[in-house]
Amino acid sequence: MEYETPLFFHVMQYADRADRDVVDMVSGNPDWEPPEALREGLRDYASLEPDRFQYGPSEGLLELREEIAARRGVDAEQVIVTNGAGEANYLAMARALERDSGDEILLTDPVYPYYPGKTTMLGGTQRFVATDETGQLDPADVRDAASEETAAIVVNSPNNPTGAVYPAETMEALVEIAEAYDAILVSDEVYDHYDLSGEFASALESDSAHRIVTNAFSKSMAITGFRVGYAIFPPELVENAKSRHMLVNVATTRPPQYAVLRALRETPPEYYEENRALLRERVDTFTDALDAAGAEYTTPRGSFYVMARFEDYPGTLENVERLIDEAGVAGMPGEAFGDSRSAWLRFALVTPRVEEAAERLATYFG
Repeated sequence: MEYETPLFFHVMQYADRADRDVVDMVSGNPDWEPPEALREGLRDYASLEPDRFQYGPSEGLLELREEIAARRGVDAEQVIVTNGAGEANYLAMARALERDSGDEILLTDPVYPYYPGKTTMLGGTQRFVATDETGQLDPADVRDAASEETAAIVVNSPNNPTGAVYPAETMEALVEIAEAYDAILVSDEVYDHYDLSGEFASALESDSAHRIVTNAFSKSMAITGFRVGYAIFPPELVENAKSRHMLVNVATTRPPQYAVLRALRETPPEYYEENRALLRERVDTFTDALDAAGAEYTTPRGSFYVMARFEDYPGTLENVERLIDEAGVAGMPGEAFGDSRSAWLRFALVTPRVEEAAERLATYFG
């Protein structure tokens, strides 16, 4: 079986090799500070007893699982701490497929490209449901696409790449569709702290044995390198997921879990509010420049990505490389996210050089 390497790596490597200064707007690595309590937790961990440097519980440190469970209104036994949201989604999709209730995974178009990649890796079949021009997903379209072969419906809200935020009625309807077809709704909520609309709704708001929620602290605490995520399973699905996690990873690293727990307990709400305010400013700065360049674009309601379409400049890999060489701005080709946005480019607003990048684009396309 052959796997496709995500285009992220190709674009980043191309930008690194460029013979000019390039503003990186490729990956979602927040450039702001992590919580101070997290740094303090890491410093404290270095002084702990030697036994704390050995294997931890495979499913995650109990105190962290209990903290997550209390915040999400579930039992700690339903929580598996994972190697980032990437592994959490892998475990969720694998668990959906191994139930022998079909081999088809319903994905949105546009789509975060790791979902179709995981589908292929797990031996599932991809089927796509188009979103509207704002990135919203119509449950009626999902219902029309679903069948007895549907094993899972995978959604991401707030969304990468469109910035859409699904309201409560959408999430409730998706859970109902999953129940009707004996499928699993996999709800990736990794950008939940970057809801700019006030409309975010978690799939956990529906009490169902047909939904798995995944998340991570990578984005919310600006620690993508720590790889601390989690998945929340229905009680009847969690044990096999724990076994798969143990076989794949043995356990997640202890020091980052300890530091995340400290940060969860001690970080005030203002930390997250300030980061959302910073993101709103960047959205305004960037979209103003896109207006000046005559571009069509999506205004994110959440997450931190903007998709833009420039006249006579389709979102191909070739054009992304050209933009790096000629404008000094690195984005992602729209074709990486599915057929429906192949004319678009995606830019991540997680760089202190957003204003500079915006000026370069306005000059280049203006």
